[in-house]
Amino acid sequence: PTYIKRVSLELVNKYPDQFSTDFEANKEMVDNLTDVQTVTMRNRIAGYITRYLSHSEI
Repeated sequence: PTYIKRVSLELVNKYPDQFSTDFEANKEMVDNLTDVQTVTMRNRIAGYITRYLSHSEI
């Protein structure tokens, strides 16, 4: 889990305008911007980004 959080926060800080609260769009962006090997890891990173951005808007 710390790997997921670290990678997610690095991506959000590096590409702040590329991500939104839409999981499907974030999934595509994670796929394009990283070399994550497994679908499960990609989905977990995209899910954490989605949740992180949803909570930061409140």
